[in-house]
Parts: sequence; structure tokens; C-alpha cells
Amino acid sequence: MSVGLKENAALEQPVTIASRSIASVSRDYVSLLKLRIVALLDATAIGVMIPASHGHPRLVAVLAVLVGGTLAAGGAHAINCWFDRDIDAEMSRTRRRPLPSGRIPPWHALAIGIGLNVLAFAVLWAGANILAAGLALAGTLIYVFVYTIWLKRSTPQNIVIGGAAGAVPPLVGWAAATGHIDLTALALFGVIFFWTPPHFWALAQMIKTDYARAHVPMLPAVGGERSAKVQSIVYAVLAAAVSVIPFFTGSAGAIYLAGAVVLGVGLVGITVLDLARRRWTRRVFTYSIAYVALLFTLFAVSPFLP
Repeated sequence: MSVGLKENAALEQPVTIASRSIASVSRDYVSLLKLRIVALLDATAIGVMIPASHGHPRLVAVLAVLVGGTLAAGGAHAINCWFDRDIDAEMSRTRRRPLPSGRIPPWHALAIGIGLNVLAFAVLWAGANILAAGLALAGTLIYVFVYTIWLKRSTPQNIVIGGAAGAVPPLVGWAAATGHIDLTALALFGVIFFWTPPHFWALAQMIKTDYARAHVPMLPAVGGERSAKVQSIVYAVLAAAVSVIPFFTGSAGAIYLAGAVVLGVGLVGITVLDLARRRWTRRVFTYSIAYVALLFTLFAVSPFLP
């Protein structure tokens, strides 16, 4: 065999863990958790704890939600990576992830995901309460069984229903602070639930060829961009509408109401513009992230505002 053929054959072999540095292997394992997404989920959970406890959440409960929420969401993502490794290998955006590229054994991701969720349940139960722990576990089960395994590959409405998993953290934070769920908590759940389709479909519009190649029926890939954009407007309106409910339940004041209205108008407005201007899709995706971050920050500081 010539030297060139030997080199090509070597490049085709999967990279083993033993042949790589500890830092490189560690990065791959941490990447399974998708910590950038986890950070946003944690922020929505912890942010609601401050108003829920009238500005004075228990430090132990906050730490439990931060640690337990990170473990639960990260573990759910690891299981998602294990199950979706076949379609990840078909998509240019994901084919270099550790599992489809063969840098980590698939069963490691599954074991990590299950183990982290068991630990998350224990942390939340011990540091907060059984309701918060149960809600976090429910979020993982929805994400894994309802979204990843059932809906993602079977219906264009996958993210609408399965997106409920990402809306669970505000419920976890509220339950950890109060021990119960009320209308305000459900409204904050609704904000994330209705916000998810326009946020995710904006991303899916930008990479719809990837989803088509992997035969994943994301709405922009199978229903067309206009259908996705029109439905995005509907969900943006619903997200903006439920975001003002905390003012009417007495959990936030007029400054929060004004901010929620302004942010909601922005979300609806940029989504409407996206219907006519294809290049605005990336701006919808970017603004939607800023919308959630700013809205929940405003709600978090509302007990300290006049």
C-alpha cells in the first residue's frame, strides 16, 4: 500500500479517546450538554424565583435550581445527542459533533444523560422540594420521549408540542420558591411555549436544506417558508399576550408591563417584517433570544422597581 493510501485510510478511521488529549476529550463530553442553551433555561428558572419569593429567595433553593436545572437540561441534551446521532451525521451543521464523528461511544452519552437526571432529581428534591424535582424530570421526559423520539421525525408541528419541555424551567423555579404553581407561573410557561416556534422556525428556515437532507419534517422544510412565517406571527402574538399576565396577577408592576408590551411589539413586528423580507430571518432568531433574556430579567428585578 502506498504512503498516500495509508494516510487516507488513517483519516477514515474514527478518532479514539485514547489517542486524544484530556482537554479535547473533555470538550467533547461537555459539548453533549449544550451549555449555551442550558444557560438560557437556567436564567428563566432562577429569574422567576425572585418575584415568586417577593425578592428574597432562599439561597439553598436558588443553588438547587441552578445545579439541578443544569444537570437535568444537560442530561436531556446528552440523551438527545445519543438518539439523534444518525440524523446528526446527515446534517452539515451537526455532523462534526462527537457522536456522529465517532469521537465518543454512543452509550456514554446515554449513560451520562440518565445519570445526570437522576442526580438532578436528588439535588432539587433535597435543596428545594419534590414538586420542583418532579417538574424538572417531566421536562426531560417530554424532551426525550415526546419531542426527540416521537414528534421530531413524524410531524412538522414537532417543535410546537415538544417545545413544552423548554417551557418547564419557569415552573421549576416558581415551584422551588413557593412550593406550588399558580397563574403567574403558567403564564411564564406560556411565554416560552408560544415563543419557541417563531424562534426555532427562524433557525430552521436558515438551515432547511440540512433538515431536508436528514428527512426531518421541520415546517420550513416541508411546509414552505411562508407557512412557517405566518404561523410564527400567530405564536409571537400569543407570546406577547401572555407575557403581560404577571402584571394583572399582581406579581409585577407597571414598569414590567410597559417593558413586556414594548418587547412583545418588537417580537411581533420583526416577525411580520420577516414575512415580506427573507433576509430578516436571522434577525428574528437573534431578537427572539434577546426578547426572552430581557423579559425574564425585567420580571426578575420587578420586586425592586417602584
